[in-house]
Amino acid sequence: MLDATTRSGGTATVSPRTAAAELAVAAAGPAAPTGFAARVTRVLLSPWSRLSLLVALLASAATTVVLFQPQQLLTNGWPPQLGGAAAALAYAVAYGLCTVAFVPRPLLNLAAGALFGSQLGLASALAGTVLGAGVAFCLGRVLGQEALRPLLRGKWLKAADGQLSRHGFRTMLAMRLFPGVPFAASNYCAAVSRMGLLPFLLATGLGSIPNTAAYVVAGARASTPTSPAFLIALACIALPGLAGAVVAWRKRHRLRGR
Repeated sequence: MLDATTRSGGTATVSPRTAAAELAVAAAGPAAPTGFAARVTRVLLSPWSRLSLLVALLASAATTVVLFQPQQLLTNGWPPQLGGAAAALAYAVAYGLCTVAFVPRPLLNLAAGALFGSQLGLASALAGTVLGAGVAFCLGRVLGQEALRPLLRGKWLKAADGQLSRHGFRTMLAMRLFPGVPFAASNYCAAVSRMGLLPFLLATGLGSIPNTAAYVVAGARASTPTSPAFLIALACIALPGLAGAVVAWRKRHRLRGR
């Protein structure tokens, strides 16, 4: 039997069997950590733990909104220390955080128009819309996707996931253009799907312009309810809502017929 090493001219030569064993150990890499700390780490980083963290964060945000009541901006106005572009930027950030906490966007859009007027209010509201959608998407993707994707077993859930995964941009654009789809629900549905972040943000920004502009103009002209701009804004709010209700009613009856 060959020794593990043979010496020739003062040089040690490793046998093929020993070299193969050493290569296998090196390829395996460092051993995985074991013990109580490792188990705790696996539990904390598991999909369901991250989903629980997401639910806790959203519940805390909603509770904070209920306690601080940001809708008082409509009656009390913006703090006098802020004005102009700085105020619009601050409002956009607050708008985005409020949408993550489930504050209705129509209320925030009306407030943007009342506080900043039509042009600056629209820019602030759109920036807040994209910011809030992006934050919700990233939270849902990082904390919720891995746990929720195995639950997509229903026919409607699978269809929605497939549509968003394959045709994300145009599907999200349609969801933003037509009223009736809750903003937060569409954000988290897109996050659970395989849709990319950039198409999601682009579709959100473009698709939110008409509805957001209508509410912002209505808020800016609320003091003159008989003005043409206010009446046109009301029509732009009401007509898409009516059309969405009719489409939903017809599709519901078709599904029942099947």
